[in-house]
Amino acid sequence: MSEYARYFTGYPANIVDQVLSLIKNKKVSNYLLKKYPQAHTITTDKLLYSYATELKKQYLKNAPPFGRAAFKKQGDMVTNALGTHTYRMQGKTRKHDLAINSDLLRAPEPLLKALVVHELAHFKEKDHNKGFYQLCCHMEPSYHQLELDLRIFCVVVAMGENPY
Repeated sequence: MSEYARYFTGYPANIVDQVLSLIKNKKVSNYLLKKYPQAHTITTDKLLYSYATELKKQYLKNAPPFGRAAFKKQGDMVTNALGTHTYRMQGKTRKHDLAINSDLLRAPEPLLKALVVHELAHFKEKDHNKGFYQLCCHMEPSYHQLELDLRIFCVVVAMGENPY
């Protein structure tokens, strides 16, 4: 069980204890299902692109152009990346691309949104600083709770028990 504590570094001890208790008592899947009863329906790269583009239009109107979005296998969801944001030059235009870990193909929509919001925030803020997290919270007011729940979802996936 302590192997999953690394997923929650930086959180207050009481939160970590609560989450580890859920894991130990095999109630972590039930926690997610109660809070998020169903998976999202964004199951293709094209739908992911549309989803991310709508969020960008709504919150980042003056950000650089959007390039591609895709679900990609990226290894362990904590050691490696849940998602990545890259950019490339296309002529004189800088295009931003998103890659979302394919383990999130079967996840609740709010958790997918938290990750897409996170990657979109990198359009404006490169580093994980105060401005970055303020932008995440502007796009998704429940961002911090969703980020914690996304980490809990990572544990469920690592345990091979994805309920979605």
